[in-house]
Amino acid sequence: MKIAICYCSRHHGNTRKVVQAMAEACGADVFDLCETPDVRLDGYDLIGLASGIYAFAFDPSVVDFARRRLPEGKPVFFACTYGGAKGTGARAVARIARERHCPVLGSFGCRGYNTFGPFAWFGGSGKGLPDEADLQRARAFVGDVCAACAGKRSKGE
Repeated sequence: MKIAICYCSRHHGNTRKVVQAMAEACGADVFDLCETPDVRLDGYDLIGLASGIYAFAFDPSVVDFARRRLPEGKPVFFACTYGGAKGTGARAVARIARERHCPVLGSFGCRGYNTFGPFAWFGGSGKGLPDEADLQRARAFVGDVCAACAGKRSKGE
């Protein structure tokens, strides 16, 4: 099974750490949308979209990428890191996935180091996050998603 994880990680590399752990666990190809915004995904069986949460939403570049490049009918999953509350971060990409008839196989989230706004005055919140326990949970999550996707493929769904 060929897997792609497309992400944007702008500030402290929180999302990048999670995506790298997932990629190691499942052998995914990883694409940083901040550097390569026009990736072609037609040849992939499973697609992950990942972002830090900014003002309760995925990075606009990830949302725009999904709108332009998410292939019809491909299974997807979402991952995010956040400073305070996860909120409804994946709402926009989930809507795009539904419009493209892409089954959503799950969503993973964990806290990350945050120095946005007033948090900077105090040295930030979530220091050391995501930690190894978070990365282990990310690996387990993507393993479950891959197993679910493989099961759907073997049943011809």
